[in-house]
Amino acid sequence: MKLLQTEFLIARHFRNSVFKNAAIYIITIFIGLLLLYAAFSGWDNYRNQNETSEKYQHESREDWLKNPDKNPHRMAHYGNFAFRKSSSLSVFEFGMEPFFGNAIFLEAHKQNTANFSEAGFSNSMLRFGEISIAMVLQILLPLLIFFIGFNSVAHERENGTLKIFLSQGVSWKQLLTGKTLGIASVVMIIFIPTIIVLVFIWLLLQNFSITTDEIIKMILFIFFHFVYLLFFCVTAVLVSASSKTSKKALVSLIGIWLIFTIILPRTTQAIGAYLYEAPSKIQFGSDIEKDILKQGDSHNPNDIHYKAIKDSLLRVYKVDSVQKLPFNYSGFIMTEGERISSNIYNQHLEELLHIYAKQNSFSKAVSFLNPYIAMKNLSMGLSNTDYDSYIDFQKQAEVYRYNMAQKMNALQVKYISNKKPGPNDKPLTIGKEHWADVEDFHYEPKGIAAVLKTEIISIISIVLWITFFFVLILFASKKLKVV
Repeated sequence: MKLLQTEFLIARHFRNSVFKNAAIYIITIFIGLLLLYAAFSGWDNYRNQNETSEKYQHESREDWLKNPDKNPHRMAHYGNFAFRKSSSLSVFEFGMEPFFGNAIFLEAHKQNTANFSEAGFSNSMLRFGEISIAMVLQILLPLLIFFIGFNSVAHERENGTLKIFLSQGVSWKQLLTGKTLGIASVVMIIFIPTIIVLVFIWLLLQNFSITTDEIIKMILFIFFHFVYLLFFCVTAVLVSASSKTSKKALVSLIGIWLIFTIILPRTTQAIGAYLYEAPSKIQFGSDIEKDILKQGDSHNPNDIHYKAIKDSLLRVYKVDSVQKLPFNYSGFIMTEGERISSNIYNQHLEELLHIYAKQNSFSKAVSFLNPYIAMKNLSMGLSNTDYDSYIDFQKQAEVYRYNMAQKMNALQVKYISNKKPGPNDKPLTIGKEHWADVEDFHYEPKGIAAVLKTEIISIISIVLWITFFFVLILFASKKLKVV
């Protein structure tokens, strides 16, 4: 403790001097109000989306079960809905959620994409981003840190007190560490109450019933944001210490902030999309249709592929017509058609996801040059509001859709007769009690293990950045000049 006594004295002196400036109070109050608004906005968005999802998922289920006796294939085309609920941490980190849909219509022979995104119902102002707690912590607080710390050492050099400090036995290392702790202590006045409110809201949203997985996500969310802010405190002190005047330090720090939070993120996205160009939605759907037609049309009785299947079935069962088969022939063909079309879709989807993975890998690689990108990616991953979470929802919905369609096909194979009904006969149907055999869709967010595996590069990047800057303090302690 004695070893840090000088650093703590410098930190306390710096903190006291900061609050002699009335502008700090105004900025602090402004950011505090922004955080309160962001917390309320996140709470409201989370509550509305989850209430809406629960409502329509329940209505969709009721509509499915209320269907009368019907042909199972008609039920497969009647379809169902899959809704995605928001995770509790999405209250603080909206991520890509406003731009991704949260509902998918599921039907036989067709894979639909998610719809009903918030962006789809919003005006162009959404392009500028929504105010979330994560946005304030990741963008505005670093700017505040730079505003507080730009003159932390440069001002001492300008008014001559730097020589006095060093002549009294204070080392550069102690001075830089003390100034860093001083800036951090000012920022903690905002950060700590924010975290307390954040945790309370998080517990309240879950009725104080939380899992170990969610606790770990929350702890990591808080810890890495603290480390991220500490990085900017160190940056402010080092730039100030290496600048001859406060003005030069301020200009340099604003430039760093603009590059990290505005320029590099947008440039990275544009370059990634240019280097690894993905097909359009129309092209993607068209390619799938072409490949499916190459395999055959299960709804066309004269299709070559399915005619070969019919002929082989007739030979195996030693009958001369599909009407004499011991199972429903149409249901069997629909089962085969669903399997083929789903396999083709999944193949094309994997190819598309591979392209997107390359785009994202480029962005993650740039995180070694920009801690903001690393923090943003990790924050979205922990909140289940990143691109991978959206794809995970799509895949879970596709598994459910495929099983639903094949369940209906299996019911058709088992219960529907091959004999065509006459013009005055009742349609071939099965009892509506079979609809309950298809369970309701329930989305499971990615667990912490999957998140950490996906965001390992972001974690390494943040750790390397903060390690590098503390090493830089040691290096700068030996190289910095008083004048």
